[in-house]
Amino acid sequence: MTDHDTATDWAKYSQELGFTLRRLRGARGFSQERVASDAGMSKVQYQRLEGLGGAPSNPTIKTLIAVAEVLDVSIGDLVPQPWPDLRAR
Repeated sequence: MTDHDTATDWAKYSQELGFTLRRLRGARGFSQERVASDAGMSKVQYQRLEGLGGAPSNPTIKTLIAVAEVLDVSIGDLVPQPWPDLRAR
């Protein structure tokens, strides 16, 4: 896998993560502002997680845990499976 393939795979995966976040947030009737505030981040930071910032998101584990707690799901429910193979080649 080349660096370009890894970047493309990550971008696709990041989009899926954003879709999952939007779906879970919508199912709970939460606004982006509420999730962001309750998770301790700005609305813009949260919007980037949902893929509204253009560039692929790369959240920390801490951020994923905070969002999972707000949405009352496990971190595993947020992280799409399977994840891309990002190993260096």
